[in-house]
Amino acid sequence: MSRPRIIGLLLVLGTLAVYLPAAHHGFTLYDDGEYVTENRIVQNGLTWAGIKWAFTTFHASNWHPITWLSHMLDCQLFGLNAGMHHCVNMMFHAANVALLFALIWRLTGALWPSAFVAALFAWHPLHVESVAWISERKDVLSTFFGLLALLCYTRFAEESKAKSPKSKVFYVLALLMFALGLMSKPMLVTLPFVMLLLDYWPLKRVEGCKLKVEGSKVERFQPSTFNLRLLTEKFPFFLLSAAACVVTFLAQHTGGAVVSMDKVSLHFRLENALLAYALYLWKMIWPAKLAIIYPLEKVSAPAAAVAAAVLIFISAAVWFGRKRGPYLLVGWLWFLGTLVPVIGLVQVGSAAMADRYTYFPLVGIFLAAAFLADDCARRFGFLKIPISIAAVLILAACVALTERQLSYWCDDETLFRHNIALTKDNAAAHTDLGVALQKQDRKAGAMAEFRKALQIAPDLVEAHNDLANLLDDAGKPEEALAEYQEALRLNPDATPSHNNLGALYVELGRFDAAMKQYAESARLDPDDWHPPYLTGQALLKQGRDAEAISCFRKAVLLGPDNFEMLAFVARVLASDENPRARDGHAAFVMASKANALGGGFQPATLGALAMAYAELGHFDDAQKAAQDAVTLARHYNMTNDAAVIQRQLELYKNRRPWRESFLATNTPPKILPALSH
Repeated sequence: MSRPRIIGLLLVLGTLAVYLPAAHHGFTLYDDGEYVTENRIVQNGLTWAGIKWAFTTFHASNWHPITWLSHMLDCQLFGLNAGMHHCVNMMFHAANVALLFALIWRLTGALWPSAFVAALFAWHPLHVESVAWISERKDVLSTFFGLLALLCYTRFAEESKAKSPKSKVFYVLALLMFALGLMSKPMLVTLPFVMLLLDYWPLKRVEGCKLKVEGSKVERFQPSTFNLRLLTEKFPFFLLSAAACVVTFLAQHTGGAVVSMDKVSLHFRLENALLAYALYLWKMIWPAKLAIIYPLEKVSAPAAAVAAAVLIFISAAVWFGRKRGPYLLVGWLWFLGTLVPVIGLVQVGSAAMADRYTYFPLVGIFLAAAFLADDCARRFGFLKIPISIAAVLILAACVALTERQLSYWCDDETLFRHNIALTKDNAAAHTDLGVALQKQDRKAGAMAEFRKALQIAPDLVEAHNDLANLLDDAGKPEEALAEYQEALRLNPDATPSHNNLGALYVELGRFDAAMKQYAESARLDPDDWHPPYLTGQALLKQGRDAEAISCFRKAVLLGPDNFEMLAFVARVLASDENPRARDGHAAFVMASKANALGGGFQPATLGALAMAYAELGHFDDAQKAAQDAVTLARHYNMTNDAAVIQRQLELYKNRRPWRESFLATNTPPKILPALSH
């Protein structure tokens, strides 16, 4: 018993050592904003409101409440320390390695093949994306529960064979773990089929068909009652899978992630699916040129034919070899079946394939390869040493390639430049790099990347929108106007472009045109806080402060956890020179909440809180808040802000509130479309 434990421990420690560099990586622009860095509900940690939201939201075009809860717990414990979020992903991956080793060993009793399967799973470079990407917590988390479900199912099968009452306990546990896995990522919908494969081998619960004989004639095949029981006992699992499929389709359809047949035909999807299967196999064997995005491109007929021939050949080989090597059939069907939800028959997004999709499916190929090698070593003794040496070399190569692949995830610029280098005419990658450079305030480089993206794909709405933002910032409003209008021509439902075009009209003094854009954006997305907030800012610029307040109140109801917006609205309510717009009590409530959401370390929120105190006549409290704001502003080298707050502080010392006009001081924010995988 000690040897398996030592091997399992070494696998876990080796996995953590290989992935240790990820602890120094940051968040990425891909999805991490939606999942963590721009998600105030997640950042608030585990709250009753957050838990309710996790189970009821289709945010990010998915329904995976357990994943949301795991991110909330991370924020509760570590805040926005990206390194710790990465460490949690690493720990789940290491736990999956241990669980996979325990599962295969328990199923087969074969120690070294089980260790080899777990080691390949642990260190194969195709799995870097699932571990190094914080937003892919759903991958490692769902696999964690999926492997626990298979372990419980294995115990159930063993206890059932022994007719032990414990079998019911393990059956319920398997069902519970499966449900938790589906609520982490619905890709596990095919797990009941994996259970049936394990029934065939190595559990050997499947009996052959019985012949019904009358006289000397064989009338027909009659399925074994025992085999039918295997299907019946999976019924609750299939029921959960069906429910998960329906909910997932609704979530992705609601979020606009599902691509219609009009845009991507069924024929195209089938060709792409064949090629994707073949490419996944090739990348498993030769893991080079691993990119974060593989653009959806037209598949040539010869490529589709070659891919189909490869798949048919392998399928035929494992079928004819199933009696001598049942692990070949089980491993192959595991690979084919578990990839079905993500192979592109239901096209989601614009990617042809993704490395992260192989995280669980490749276990089947690893299983078949390990036991084939073990079988050969047993049958041909002289091959034992060469096979052992080959196994060690393969694992060493995997570790080296994983370390290299992991290095590309150190920051957004490195990741996106690597993606551009690996793929041809990848407009999305150029757009992503442009956004990364824009975040670094490298506007010239960002503008160049957006233009490259539009040269490749002139109909890329996001690139038009982002380029327009930069052109506007560069003092070229007419060029920006043309880009916004082109973005809306291509996609009239693009709410960021409507909002940004409205902001540009405000800058040009065309307020009526701006209001029309904000109204259209609000019609397209009634739950978005941006349109009423931007409308309020436009009204302030027209001196219509009292009307602006009603818009701000609506915006706060729609976005109650956006501390920047809360702080600005509190500032208006506390300091507007128009007495009809002021409301000290409401300003205090909003400023207090904004300050709490900002962690008490934001000069703007503390400044707004000081204004609210002063409006209420609490000048001592106003002085303290303003002094804290000045100290923080100086600490962050915000010299202009520090000077303004210092002037406000002098007024509070003289028992006078701050008053200001908002005709020219508020600038509508530019809105970037969210990057998505």
